[in-house]
Amino acid sequence: MKHRPERVVNLIKEELSKIIARELEFPDSLMTITDVEIDKKFSRAIVNFSVLPSDKFDQALKILERNRRHLQYLLMKKINIKPMPEIVFKADRGLEKAAEIEKILIENKINTDVD
Repeated sequence: MKHRPERVVNLIKEELSKIIARELEFPDSLMTITDVEIDKKFSRAIVNFSVLPSDKFDQALKILERNRRHLQYLLMKKINIKPMPEIVFKADRGLEKAAEIEKILIENKINTDVD
């Protein structure tokens, strides 16, 4: 029973990714589920997502939120988990921050090489 949270997280991530790819469109952007976190009571699943380009985060969140109930319904039909956790979407800006840090490091390296 100790592995159940991991199995549920992986199952939700995998199936929800498939459902979103099939059901939703994100104009001029690429949306990816990066992680799923589930609470101890299995009542809430926080679905972290990333978007490229990063200026489309707000648009993607609106699309996901507008379709949240439908996605929840399709997920319940696909996997049999009792209780089915409520889906909550959260922007994962880790890739965006990593790109900013890399850019700064590259700029600093170029500046130090020139000196």
